Amino acid sequence: MTSRKTSYLRPIDFKHGRIDMNHGAGGRVGAQLIDELFARAFDNDYLRQGNDGALLSVPAGHRLVMATDAHVISPLFFPGGDIGSLAVHGTVNDVAMLGATPLYLSASFILEEGFELAQLKRIVESMASASRECGVPIVTGDTKVVERGKGDGVFISTTGLGVVPQGRNIGGANARPGDVILLSGSIGEHGVAVLSQRESLQFETSIASDSAALHTLVAAMLAHVPEGAVRVLRDPTRGGLGTTLNEIAQQSKVGMLLQEALIPVLPQVAGACELLGLDPLYIANEGKLVAIVAPEAASAVLAAMRAHPLGQRAAQIGLVSEDANYFVQMSTNFGGRRVVDWLSGEPLPRIC
Repeated sequence: MTSRKTSYLRPIDFKHGRIDMNHGAGGRVGAQLIDELFARAFDNDYLRQGNDGALLSVPAGHRLVMATDAHVISPLFFPGGDIGSLAVHGTVNDVAMLGATPLYLSASFILEEGFELAQLKRIVESMASASRECGVPIVTGDTKVVERGKGDGVFISTTGLGVVPQGRNIGGANARPGDVILLSGSIGEHGVAVLSQRESLQFETSIASDSAALHTLVAAMLAHVPEGAVRVLRDPTRGGLGTTLNEIAQQSKVGMLLQEALIPVLPQVAGACELLGLDPLYIANEGKLVAIVAPEAASAVLAAMRAHPLGQRAAQIGLVSEDANYFVQMSTNFGGRRVVDWLSGEPLPRIC
């Protein structure tokens, strides 16, 4: 995302203008878009280096963590967020789920010819605001333009770089029988908020997306327990809680037993899912995490979660068990037990 002087061009009309192929041609018009929009919104010392990459500092005694994500959500704007803030939150969270401190982001934009500059400006400013609120700067990036009809307005890919202390090992293969499964809050808000804006399914709801950066919540949790007490962290995004727990069960070669009555679901989310024939367990979240922790640390971690603004509705929802089949099961509100299987298909496409 190299900045170049383009003062001899007429200022961009962000109110009425649209993306055209010249914005992706590598010439003056594209440089102007970078100068007047991206560089101005994302401004920081690293971006001002003006190169095609950024020279970064990394604290001594740490290992690097890198995560990348692509965002193709439809619609681009939804209650509680938009593709810009979502791109920041999603990648910051992927880094944080390894117990790492996110330090830097890169951003790549694929823009469709004809896309309104006013909408692009709104997305970029939202992204910049989310980046500043997280304390994780966007230090490099790229922009490409595709012909009309070969995109969907805008796609954003982000990569996050962070650091994790030596000796910290948090990952999906670490769950052990007897461990406690914690959830940071109610599930399904993001998916329902996005779904409520789809043209074919529009319905009224007060639900807003839970999209948020979780790195400060993770830091608070880890500060209260010894290293190794938090075994696994995962944000249950696409595929929801049910799919995420199946992934962890397979990685760790364990089973899990959940308690349906303990899994927080807002009444509005439950009602929307019942109306649409969906299961909240498989609805995407963008501001929640699952933590699998050693039993002796569960109370301390849960208390730390509940003391944080993003974990006030945190709950213990189940236990890790021995199971040669690696099944995730759930004791239901009706006194029975059912298997929470892998998600089959995609009930809500283009959700993140």
